Amino acid sequence: MEDKSLLEECPVCRGAGMISYEGGWSVQVECMDCSAHTVYVEYSNEEQKREAEQAVIHLWNIGKVISSERGE
Repeated sequence: MEDKSLLEECPVCRGAGMISYEGGWSVQVECMDCSAHTVYVEYSNEEQKREAEQAVIHLWNIGKVISSERGE
C-alpha cells in the first residue's frame, strides 16, 4: 500500500519538500531549494489538521505548486 504521507521531490527543481505550519491555523508544503510551494490549507482542530496535511501532500505530489519561475 502506498504511503500517502510521503512527499515526492519538488515538481519544479527536484529538491526536498518540507511541511510548513503557519501560526497553528494552516499548513503548506514548500521546497527547501527553490521555494515553490502549495497553497495554504486552513484547519481549526486536530482532525482538520490531519486532513489539511494530507491535502497539501496530495497537491505537492501531483505538481500543483506556486513557483516564481520565469513566465509564471
